[in-house]
Amino acid sequence: MSTGVLKGRVLHKRGLMLWTVGRNAAALEDFRWAISVLQRADDRVWAARALEGRGLVYLAVGLPARADADFVAAGQLYAETGQDLAAVQTVHNRGVAASRSGDLPAALSFFDEAAARYRTLDVPTANLSLDRCDALLAAGLTSEALDEADSAIRDVEQAHGWSTKKAELLLAAANCALAAAQPQGALDRAQAAYRLFRSQQNAWGQAHARLVSVQARYAVGPVSGRLLHAAHEAADRLEELGSGEATQAHLLAGRVALGLGRRADADRHLGSSARSRRRGPAMGRASGWLAEALRSEAAGEPRRMLAACRRGLEVLDDHRLTLGASELRAQATARGSELAALAQRHAVRARRPRLLLAWTERWRATALTVPSVRPSADAELNAGLAALREVTSRLEEARRQGTSAAPLQREQLRLEGVVRARSLQARGVTGAGRAVINVGALLDQLGTVQLVEIVDVDGTLYVLVCAGGRARQFAAGRTEDAIRAADFARFALRRLARGRAGDDPDSARAILKAVGPELQDAILGAAAEQLGDAPVVVVPPGKLHAIPWALLPALGSRVFSVAPSAQAWMRARAAPVPSPRHVALARGPGLVTDGAEVPLLAEMYSGATVLSGEDATAANVLAAIDGSWLAHIAAHGRFRADSPLFSSLRMRDGPLTVYDFEQLRRAPYRLILSSCDSAVLAPAGADELLGLVSSLLPLGTAGIVAGVVPLNDHAVAPLMVSLHRHLRAGESLAEAMHGARQDAAGDPVQQVAAMSLLALGAG
Repeated sequence: MSTGVLKGRVLHKRGLMLWTVGRNAAALEDFRWAISVLQRADDRVWAARALEGRGLVYLAVGLPARADADFVAAGQLYAETGQDLAAVQTVHNRGVAASRSGDLPAALSFFDEAAARYRTLDVPTANLSLDRCDALLAAGLTSEALDEADSAIRDVEQAHGWSTKKAELLLAAANCALAAAQPQGALDRAQAAYRLFRSQQNAWGQAHARLVSVQARYAVGPVSGRLLHAAHEAADRLEELGSGEATQAHLLAGRVALGLGRRADADRHLGSSARSRRRGPAMGRASGWLAEALRSEAAGEPRRMLAACRRGLEVLDDHRLTLGASELRAQATARGSELAALAQRHAVRARRPRLLLAWTERWRATALTVPSVRPSADAELNAGLAALREVTSRLEEARRQGTSAAPLQREQLRLEGVVRARSLQARGVTGAGRAVINVGALLDQLGTVQLVEIVDVDGTLYVLVCAGGRARQFAAGRTEDAIRAADFARFALRRLARGRAGDDPDSARAILKAVGPELQDAILGAAAEQLGDAPVVVVPPGKLHAIPWALLPALGSRVFSVAPSAQAWMRARAAPVPSPRHVALARGPGLVTDGAEVPLLAEMYSGATVLSGEDATAANVLAAIDGSWLAHIAAHGRFRADSPLFSSLRMRDGPLTVYDFEQLRRAPYRLILSSCDSAVLAPAGADELLGLVSSLLPLGTAGIVAGVVPLNDHAVAPLMVSLHRHLRAGESLAEAMHGARQDAAGDPVQQVAAMSLLALGAG
C-alpha cells in the first residue's frame, strides 16, 4: 500500500477517475485525504492539483462557492511553483464557478483574463469557448455566443483538432443558433454534432444533440404526433442520463402536447419540468415556473397561472439585479417575456385593463428601474473610451483625406471590444428592489394627465387609456402594420428634411397629412377618439418608440410626451429640481450652421457654461452637464443599430458615447439634443430600449428633447430658440415642444423639424 507523498498522489488520481464516472461523494473523500497528505508533505504542485480536482467535484455537486475557494488556493500554489498554464486554468475554472452561481459579470471577467493569458502561452482555447458560450447565453447575448462557438469550430478545423471537441462545439453552436432564433442553423449544427457523437459512441452527447434537433423542429413548426414522440424520447433519455436538460425536454414535450390538445400528456411533462422551479440556477427555476404557468393555464386555473408567472419573474428580477451593465439587464428580460405574455393574454381575454396595465409594466423597461452602476473608477474602461475617441477622430480625418483607413478601422473595432468587455463586467446593485407597480397610485398621480399605454399581445396592439382614476381598454391594429406605417412616416420626414419635396409647402403638407391618419389608425385605433383635451403621456412598446408621434392628428395639436414605461414617467416626474439652476450649452464640430443656435441661446441664459471649438471635448461636456438644470448639445448624432451603446454625439475629440453618459454622477435635469437620430433606441430583451436617451433616465433626468430622424440644419436654430423661449416662460419640455410646433406652423421646413422631435419623460 502507498504511503506519504505517493499515497496523496494516488488518491488524487483516483479522485479524478471517480469524478469522471460521477461518483462524486467518493471523489470528495479521496481529494480531502489527498490534500491533507500533500500539504503536510509540502508537495505544493500536487496539492494544487488535488485542490483543483476537488473544486471540479464541488462544481459537479452544485457548490460553486466552495469550488471557487479551492480554485483560488490552487492558483496561488501554481503561481508560486511556476506552473503558468495550470495557474491560467484555475482562472478559467473560476469563471465556470461564477457562471454556475449566476454571477455573470465575474464569469465574463475571469474568462477574458483567461483568454488573454492563454494567448500569451499559445494554448488552444476550445474549452474556454465552450464555457464562454454558456455564460453569454445566460446573459442573453445570443449573437456573441454563436460567433464564439462558430469561431472556435473554425479554429479546431484549421488545427485538425479532436473530433470530440468539434462535436461539443457544434452542439454549443446549435444551442446558440436556437437562442438567436435561427432554427434551421440550429438543426444543421445539431445533426452534425449528433453524427460525430454517434461515431464516438458518446451517449450523453447524442441525447443532448437530439434535444436541440427537436427544439429546432418545434421552432420551425408545425407540431405533430411524431414531434411529440421525439420530444418524449428525448426527455426520457436525458432523465436516464441524469442530465439537467431533462427539464427543458419535458417543457418542450408539454408545449407540443398542448398544441395537439393532448392534455394528459401535457400535464405529465409540464409537471416534470415544473419540479425545477424551486432549485438550481435562476434560468432553470424560471423555466420551471413557466412550465407551472402553462400547466395551470391548460387546467383553466388563472389564479394559479398568474401566481406562477409572478414567481418566475421574481426569480429573474433577482438575477437581473446582479447585473451592472445596462445591456445585460436589458437582454436578461427576454427570459421572462413568455411569462409576461401569458399574464397579458389572460388580462386581454378577461377585459381587465388594470390587470393588463400591471402586467405590462411588470416587464416593460425594467432595466431602467435598476440604479445605473457608474464604472467611473474603472481605469481600463476610461482609457479605452479615450483611445476610442482619438482613433475615431483619426479615422474620420483619414476618410476626409482619402488615405488608407483599414488599420484605424481595425483598431476602432478592437477598442470597442475592450470598452464593451469592461462594461459587461460591472457588478449589479443589491437591494434595489423589484419592478412592481401600484396601479392605483399611478392613476392617482396622473391628475389631469392622460396615460396612453400601448401593448403588443400576440401581434395585435391594445391601447390602455388611463385617466380620471380608471383605465379603459381598446383594440387597435396589427403590430406589423404599425411598424410599416412608422417606417413610411420616418422616410417621409427624412425626405422633407433634405428638401427633396422641393419648396412647395402644399406638397410637404400633403405628405404629412396622408401619413398621419394611417399611423394613428394602426397604433391607436378607436382609442384616438376617446382622448380628452388634457395632456397625454404615450407609453409604447420598445419597437414602436421612435415614432414621430406629432404626426398623429390626435396628438399633434396637444401637449404630449413619450416614456419607455409608466414607472419611468413616475420617476422622472419625481426627479428633484437641482439648485442652483445651472445651464450648459455645447456645440460639436462639422455642423452645417456651426451650431448657430448656441450663441443665440447663450444670450438668453446669463451665466451659462458655453463650450465650442477646442473646448467642446467629451470630458468638458460631461463635466458641464453633470447635475445641470438644463443642458443643450448641438452636435452630429449617430445611432448604432449594430451596437446601440456606441451610439454617440460627435465632440471635438471624438464620439461621446452611451458608455460616457453612464458615468455621469448626476444626470442633467433637462437635456435637449438637436442632433440626428438622438431619440432612436434599439429594442432589446423583452421590451427594453438601448441608446443615448435610455442611459440618462435611470440617472435622474426628468425630461429630454431629441429627434427620431435627421433634422434640417437651417430649421434647427429658430426652432430651438422658440423651444427655449417657452422653457424660460416656465413651461415643461412637453409644453415647450407643443409651443414650438405651433410657432413653426407657418414654415413647412421648421414644421417638419418640429414634428421630428420628441419630448421624452416628464420634464
